[in-house]
Amino acid sequence: MTSADFDKIASLLYAQAGIHLSGEKTALVYSRLSKRLRALGMASFREYCALLEAEDGRGGERMQMLAALTTNVTRFFREQNHFDHLRARLPALLATARDGGRVRFWSAGCSNGHEPFSLAMTILAAMPEVDRTDLRILASDIDPNVLAFGRAGIYPVEDIENVPTDMRRKWFRPVKDVARRDGPALGFALAEPVRSLVAFRELNLNGDWPMKGQFDVIFCRNVTIYFDQPTRERLWLRFAEKLKPGGILYVGHSERVAGQATGLLAYDANTAYRRIGA
Repeated sequence: MTSADFDKIASLLYAQAGIHLSGEKTALVYSRLSKRLRALGMASFREYCALLEAEDGRGGERMQMLAALTTNVTRFFREQNHFDHLRARLPALLATARDGGRVRFWSAGCSNGHEPFSLAMTILAAMPEVDRTDLRILASDIDPNVLAFGRAGIYPVEDIENVPTDMRRKWFRPVKDVARRDGPALGFALAEPVRSLVAFRELNLNGDWPMKGQFDVIFCRNVTIYFDQPTRERLWLRFAEKLKPGGILYVGHSERVAGQATGLLAYDANTAYRRIGA
């Protein structure tokens, strides 16, 4: 892989998803994309770059490249203090829902679905009858592969180990091998009340957002670490505009909202930011 090949891949990834690749990522790019070259029977990165340039940016090999170069590190109830912070604010939101109001949550960059399903279980613990209200969770990601995983709602045993015991017993059931019902579980499937609260949609955070309404709560955690500062600041502003006044944006513990968005989002606690003004 030449420096020109790396620059071309970095440029295409930035144009497609806003993800910034610095030169220090050369070895990572080589390692992960070499597998794609072998799968495609290609002998050089130059040939691979030509294939990428020939595509229109949706589907095909560009999506495979994106999936290979992004890391979907997630787990249920990751950064627990965010859920504790949200739990203290849920009564007001659930009161709105009980009164017939529209309440919306957004898990932006939802990966394999651990985050939006953690939200769903938190909400159901506080309001078991939530299915009779207009409360919904949008889960979005640019990668259709992780969205398909989330929609399936089946997780390996190691993924559910840090789910609270009462929630694990209530909302997960073992999935057995049809040929060996007496064998170990192949995975654990989420129950329908949890899954029905969440709608998975493909969405590029640096593209158009088709959603018309505003959100009460947005989770976008450990996503902007892949973006450069100008892209990050544009995203904060767009999130602020999509929040209702008083709505909360949760970001990762290593992330901070800065730039013009600080005029719209006030620091609350635990890397949580509150929408101020109208």
